[in-house]
Amino acid sequence: MLLLAAGLRAAGHEVDLALAAPPDPGRRSVLGEARVHGFRPVWQPAAARGVHPWRDRADARALRELLAGTAYDVVHTWHSRDHLLAAVARRGTQTALVRSRPAAEGPGRGLFERWLWGSGCDGLICPGAASAAAHAGVRGGRPLAGLLGAVDADALEKGEAGDLRASLRIPAAAPVVGIVARVQAHRRFDLLLEAFEVLLRSQPEARLLVVGRGTRRAELLDEPVRRRGLADRVVAAGYRTDDYAAVLRSMDVFTYLVPGSDGTCRALLEAGALALPAVVSRRGALAEIVEDERSGLVVDEAPEALAAAWRALIEDPERRRGLGREAARRARTRFSPARLARDVATLYVEAARWRGQNLR
Repeated sequence: MLLLAAGLRAAGHEVDLALAAPPDPGRRSVLGEARVHGFRPVWQPAAARGVHPWRDRADARALRELLAGTAYDVVHTWHSRDHLLAAVARRGTQTALVRSRPAAEGPGRGLFERWLWGSGCDGLICPGAASAAAHAGVRGGRPLAGLLGAVDADALEKGEAGDLRASLRIPAAAPVVGIVARVQAHRRFDLLLEAFEVLLRSQPEARLLVVGRGTRRAELLDEPVRRRGLADRVVAAGYRTDDYAAVLRSMDVFTYLVPGSDGTCRALLEAGALALPAVVSRRGALAEIVEDERSGLVVDEAPEALAAAWRALIEDPERRRGLGREAARRARTRFSPARLARDVATLYVEAARWRGQNLR
């Protein structure tokens, strides 16, 4: 959202943000990152989830006054609560409502889901072409786009130089397969560890570097690692912020198995921006982000397939570097904030026309 807003502003559009206050002002937050990008929220709704009519009435009234007073062409929502607030607040205005769909799966069969992704918004942005195609049936001809995410390659390159192998206790010469993912059951950490065991048969010095946190980390990562006897080969780096780029630079091969709540797979784009070739599955938009045999490898969700792809890149440094260079090129072209801003601005115009405006 912030990269899009900055890209739109750089292209000459007027962009305002409405953001809730963070629950813990001392921790990293969207609001704090927005200020880094030079944005000050024009309105701060309640920090809440779900739909509660009595509680939400004040926010809907405040948003209605904001939309009427500023005559926005488009309000772009990212979660279901702000989507519903905007749907109520824009009544009687020509403001178009655009929604970004976070997940790649289809719209579901429930009436609310079909309304949310269908007639409930003038424009819908899905993470990738396959996701957009899955939603076409509920759109009724309304504007729809399958767009991938964006990455600030310049900011990543300005991050902490070098790598962190020494501080992570990873030997300098050890091949490192890395993943950035919240530790959750659906992210297939079971498959990840099984594939890594297969890799160790031919690459006994290899390391698996896991970056991320999760309330079930002990159950899904720490205990299985101990049970499999991998404690000296799996490095859990936790959640990283200031040294994030340096942690990524500690990897030789990046891997991504299942998209999380962000269907555009931001961590995968960031790895590509740092010239890391990726081995991915075919879930969600992964095979759209990674071009098989050009910027990485797309494989089946099987331990042997994953391990074979990792091994192939570890044993062929020239091929690995070539795929990484292409991944970095794609990050600066196909996945640039400017490219995303252009594509989204096109959808804004289409959504506004659907609403009855005549934008150019």
